[in-house]
Amino acid sequence: MKLVFTHPNHFAVIHIRHLLESRGIDCQVRNEFAVGAMGELAPIDVWPELWVAEDDDEARARELIDQATAQADEADWFCAQCGERNAGSFELCWACGAEPPQR
Repeated sequence: MKLVFTHPNHFAVIHIRHLLESRGIDCQVRNEFAVGAMGELAPIDVWPELWVAEDDDEARARELIDQATAQADEADWFCAQCGERNAGSFELCWACGAEPPQR
């Protein structure tokens, strides 16, 4: 097993786990509930961690994570179909499922 991602926000780690699993990469979240130990341990030591089960999947997982985190920095976009505002990282409109305009 290889550690490929850690983040203080539990939901960010779960999001990346779903992304990797949707691409066929088996992974596991560790430290999922370790936040209760903060104070006894350093904050970074209790961050949720994402580990890939197969060492051979590490490079592909890191590439997908890099792509996903780069998208998170993109500007928000408005859906041409329903007008809803979407985060730059969304691949589809959260409200209607339409694809974003060409970027």
